[in-house]
Amino acid sequence: MITEKSCGAVVFTRIKGIVKYVIIQSKEGFFGFPKGHLEANETETETALREIFEETGLKVDIIAGFKTEDRHTFLKNGETRMKHVVYFLAEYSNQALVAQESELNGIFLMDYETAVESFQFESSKRVLTEANSFLQTQ
Repeated sequence: MITEKSCGAVVFTRIKGIVKYVIIQSKEGFFGFPKGHLEANETETETALREIFEETGLKVDIIAGFKTEDRHTFLKNGETRMKHVVYFLAEYSNQALVAQESELNGIFLMDYETAVESFQFESSKRVLTEANSFLQTQ
């Protein structure tokens, strides 16, 4: 089975002390996190930073100590593939969100509860819950 590997992050900022998460909406209408395919000679972190910038226009700082993964199968051209996604936790401040119009319907800043409710996939809810729990301990 062919495996596709992507890297990204749960990106957040703090507005008046409240954590707000950067949630993207794909062209297909799904809500999730900025991420993209690992390219040759890139580390997972380099891929995440590049993809976050390409999709959102943000320069972020990766938060040490958090990393989670998701694996799921999907169909592409009639063949089953495995998607392996590595997620980090990243923070930004004082920057404007700029959606990559060729890939996204939009970018939104959401609190934890709103973000969880927006997700269509349980894996996205799990990733955000893990990241949110990690932030509570910091």
